[in-house]
Amino acid sequence: MAAGYKTVQEAKSRHKSGPFSWQAGLLFLLAGAGLTVYFRYEKARMARARIAEANKGIGKPLVGGPFHLTDHNGKEFTEQDLKGKYSLVYFGFTHCPDICPEELDKMAGMIDRVKAKHGDVMLPVFISCDPARDTPEVIRRYLAEFHPDMLGMTGTWQEVKDVCKAYRVYFSTPPDVKPGQDYLVDHSIYFYLMDPEGDFVEAIGRNFTVDAAAKVINDHIADWKGKINKG
Repeated sequence: MAAGYKTVQEAKSRHKSGPFSWQAGLLFLLAGAGLTVYFRYEKARMARARIAEANKGIGKPLVGGPFHLTDHNGKEFTEQDLKGKYSLVYFGFTHCPDICPEELDKMAGMIDRVKAKHGDVMLPVFISCDPARDTPEVIRRYLAEFHPDMLGMTGTWQEVKDVCKAYRVYFSTPPDVKPGQDYLVDHSIYFYLMDPEGDFVEAIGRNFTVDAAAKVINDHIADWKGKINKG
C-alpha cells in the first residue's frame, strides 16, 4: 500500500482528486478575484492622480488663483482661506429660477456624503455672479435654505469678474438693466474641486448624479497623502 494512506480506498480517492483539492481551487479563484479588484482600484487611483496632476498645470494654475471677496458673514475671504481642506466651488446667483437651486440641492447631498465618509474635510463655497443684487445678507439667507455648511461669497463687480476669470467661468448680464428690473445671469455650470493646497483637481458637471459626484470627491480625498484639516 502506498505510504501515508491507511486504506486502499483512501489512496484511490486521493489519486482521483489529483494534486489539488477543491479547497485549493477555491482559494486560487478567490486570490485571482482579489488581485483583479486590486488592479482595478489601482488603475482608477492612478487615473485620478493623472487628472489631478495634469490640472495643476505648469507655473500658472489652469483653474483657480488669487482672488479677494467678502463672505456672507461680511468677512474678507481670499484664495488662502481655501487651503487646509478640500473645497467645492460653485458659481451662481440667488435670483436663478431653476438651475442654481437644483445644483445647490445636489451640492447639499455631496456635502452630507463626504462628511459621512471622511468627516469635516471639505468647504463648500458659493460665489455669486450677480454682485449688484447679491449682498452678503441676501446670500446668507439664500444658502440657509440648502445646507448650513455652505459659505457664500460676493464682492464688487471687478472682484467677481476677476475670480470668474481665475476659475475660467463665463458669466454675462444683460446690458442697460434699469434699477429694480429683473434679469437673469448666464454663467458656467460646474462644481470646481480644489485640493487642500488650493490646486484645482477636477470639474464636476451637471451630468453627474449626487452619488456619482460624491464618489469622485471621496475617491480624491482618499488618495490625498498630505495634511488635511478637520473641523
